[in-house]
Amino acid sequence: MQKPLILVCNDDGIFASGIKALTQVASKFGDVIVVAPDKPQSGMGMSITINKPLRFRKVDFDHAQEAYATDGTPVDGVKLAMHKILSRTPDLVLSGINHGANSSVNVMYSGTMSAAIEGAMENIPSIGFSLLDHSIDANFNPSKTFISKIIEHTLTRKLAPHTCLNVNIPALPEEAIKGIKVCRQANGNWTEELEERFDPMGSKYYWLTGKYESTDKTPDTDIWALENGFVSVVPIQYDLTHHPSITNFEHWPFS
Repeated sequence: MQKPLILVCNDDGIFASGIKALTQVASKFGDVIVVAPDKPQSGMGMSITINKPLRFRKVDFDHAQEAYATDGTPVDGVKLAMHKILSRTPDLVLSGINHGANSSVNVMYSGTMSAAIEGAMENIPSIGFSLLDHSIDANFNPSKTFISKIIEHTLTRKLAPHTCLNVNIPALPEEAIKGIKVCRQANGNWTEELEERFDPMGSKYYWLTGKYESTDKTPDTDIWALENGFVSVVPIQYDLTHHPSITNFEHWPFS
């Protein structure tokens, strides 16, 4: 039997330590191909490149059969892998490990999760992993045990069609993490500010800053799980339809 073929991607760039840790874990479960941006692409969401050519080049990468750096976005990387690089459809798409959280509404902006969503759109079981530590020297070792468990269960038990998992891991020692909690995405919002600055030539520019505020503290959410020492797992889909609202339009005089 063929080993599972696992595609690994990210948004922090192919030289980030998080993708190296994820590739090491993934290599225990199958043949790994890495396709990732050649530079950080955080916050790109579902962006794709349509106004310039896409390129990729082969690079050396530990624990992978092959690895490629692309000048495109995370979603571009998955598309290139699916249509130009891989010899067959992968059995699993993994994205991460992201430096920083992608819980609650942050999933909407995340390049990490968008790569996983792209996999789900192709009906491939997909998982995005994030560690709640933005530092360049973040310690990913405590995450590996939990990532292994989630990968193993996903390969053996599968996921619902066209869904993926958004996994966030607290920045704690392994022994301090209480377990894995499947939950829903918390409601919340960003209080944003565009900070006005001036460059050396006196021209005005703006720097986006902000603070996330959760408005949802119930125990069934990802924010609660993370604040209480659990790994959060949220099954997500790309269908953004608010289905309960459809019936509300039955009496609207559109015709």
